Amino acid sequence: MSTLLLIKTSSLGDVIHALPAVTDLAHYRPEIEIDWLVEESFKEIPALHNQVKQVKTIALRRWRHHWLQVATWRELFHRLQDIRHTSYDLSIDCQGLIKSAVIARLLPGRRHGYDKHSIREPLASYCYQHTHHVSWQLHAVERNRQLLAQVFGYTPPKEVAYGIAAPPLLHSERPLSPYVVFLHATSRASKEWPIEHWVDLGQQLAMQGLAILLPSGNAKEHHRAQLIAKEINGAFALPKSSLTKLASLLQEAEFVVGVDTGLTHLAVALKQKVIAIYTDTDPQATGVYGSERAVNVGGIGMMPGVSSIMTLCL
Repeated sequence: MSTLLLIKTSSLGDVIHALPAVTDLAHYRPEIEIDWLVEESFKEIPALHNQVKQVKTIALRRWRHHWLQVATWRELFHRLQDIRHTSYDLSIDCQGLIKSAVIARLLPGRRHGYDKHSIREPLASYCYQHTHHVSWQLHAVERNRQLLAQVFGYTPPKEVAYGIAAPPLLHSERPLSPYVVFLHATSRASKEWPIEHWVDLGQQLAMQGLAILLPSGNAKEHHRAQLIAKEINGAFALPKSSLTKLASLLQEAEFVVGVDTGLTHLAVALKQKVIAIYTDTDPQATGVYGSERAVNVGGIGMMPGVSSIMTLCL
């Protein structure tokens, strides 16, 4: 049996976009044993896929603030030693960045990745022994699928299968009313949907007997959630939670409305009905993908109105 280390470290949406490639590989080459190297804060996502044997973690996001500390280099050394100890037959860098390519270069075994014309940081391609051309015109999900398909010599099926499921919520964790999840928080202000739009939409849904849940990942996001929730009857600003718990919450919702953020893609991967709102990014490249229950609304320089989103909720 051959062993593979798949390198896809971040961000949350990018990690989720790589899941269907694992599903394809497990189907066409079941003899391949798959491990996944990911940022420690996202380790729960690959662990949801039953074809991933082990999840290895790296902590570049945390370490970058402490590169001058001896403890950082000691931890990095031990993490790499742990990975090298497994002696993978090959590694595939699906990230295509210099930082991920350098990690691949430090590992034994055959190294595969995108060629210099297929990634944002062309220098990364010089760290691989074998490179593969994948079109920029493809959605991010398909780019990952095509890379693994070229390495192992198969054609991915038309159907996209993320291959994950979240554990059910405990009875004590389940809201008393049917609920909708608003994924209001994102990485930059230009991708946000206005607070007044969320309030308007939430008030209309609350009149239909739906509770509104608003997750948050930090204090700033929680404050925003509170501003929205206080204007909507039966809305709740949730405290920070684990990705696994959030996955369960998304999976059991009536539907999900979200901006361009990793959790919106997670809801799609969980086969949920999703309305994805885009205001500053191109959904053709990185929008929600692979599900008839998911729809992209808006785009670069576009601000979808409440009425258009409400129509899709019905």
